[in-house]
Amino acid sequence: MTRTRVKKPLFEPGLIPAPGTLLDWRDSQHFDRWQERPCALCEQPTPMLSHYREPVHKACADDWIAANPTEVRLGRFASDVQPKRRRDDA
Repeated sequence: MTRTRVKKPLFEPGLIPAPGTLLDWRDSQHFDRWQERPCALCEQPTPMLSHYREPVHKACADDWIAANPTEVRLGRFASDVQPKRRRDDA
């Protein structure tokens, strides 16, 4: 029996934050616990990853969003999808 490795799909980005607001990266998939790679923006080592597996410090991504309000709409960096809140009507 041959085992095929199923590649885990990229996780879904949520909203693109407005310039001046911070990204919400709570999902553990933003952290590579095995290696650090150069940040795509400052070139310093980072274990952080964007939704597209691009190595980038969250602070660098936040600064990039503030400095590039036009390019932000292309979705290079986005916040995590937030689960819907459950209302207890009882």
